[in-house]
Amino acid sequence: MATRTRRSQRRTEALSRERIVEAAVELLDAAGEGGLTFRALTERLATGPGAIYWHVENKDELLGAATETVVAAALAVEPARAPGSPTGVPDSPAGTPDSPRDEIRAVALGLFEAIDEHPWLATQLATHLSRSPWGSVAPRIFESLGRRVRALGVPEGSWFVVTSALMHYILGAAGQNATNARAGGGGLDRDEFLDATATAWEELDPDDYAFTRAVAYQMRGHDDREQFLAGIDLVLTGIAATHPPDA
Repeated sequence: MATRTRRSQRRTEALSRERIVEAAVELLDAAGEGGLTFRALTERLATGPGAIYWHVENKDELLGAATETVVAAALAVEPARAPGSPTGVPDSPAGTPDSPRDEIRAVALGLFEAIDEHPWLATQLATHLSRSPWGSVAPRIFESLGRRVRALGVPEGSWFVVTSALMHYILGAAGQNATNARAGGGGLDRDEFLDATATAWEELDPDDYAFTRAVAYQMRGHDDREQFLAGIDLVLTGIAATHPPDA
């Protein structure tokens, strides 16, 4: 009887909602949304569909749960520590260890890396924001950023605008980066793709595209992560300049 009980407990643990969602994330990472089917999920979990339906009603619920899980992990990051530096990212003049500014950068980078690691996430986030902004995902991101915006000393009347601008930049830039990283035009790897694009820009008409031609070389070998964080710093600097703390 004891042995049978232990086996039942192991089956229950193996088929918990958390394990099902974990397997769903693995399938999404490997094959995208099209590869996430209940048949594939039952095969991965070595179980029957009934056991899965006990925890999740349909694919939409499963996609939502997978998105929530990945986003929650991304938002749990803290400012990374680097040897000899109080924070793992360069402090701006206004930055101090564990300051709201550093925490915003950490949250932004956590989301950036999550979207980069999980190719399906950008589409799911866009879907959540457009179809169910009242669900758990959008408010979770908004709350995480908003608390730090408030801690920056931004006047209350500007909280919504500032937090929205941050959120839109983070998700938009991170999503576009993930798309670019996987575009691979014609089977090219990232460096080859960037080089081909830079070369094409350099060959544009010099009168119509003088600026684009001048900076085309900077596209080659640029660091997406650094570029993204530079954008965050520009946004944060703009926030500090246009929304000074209440006196």
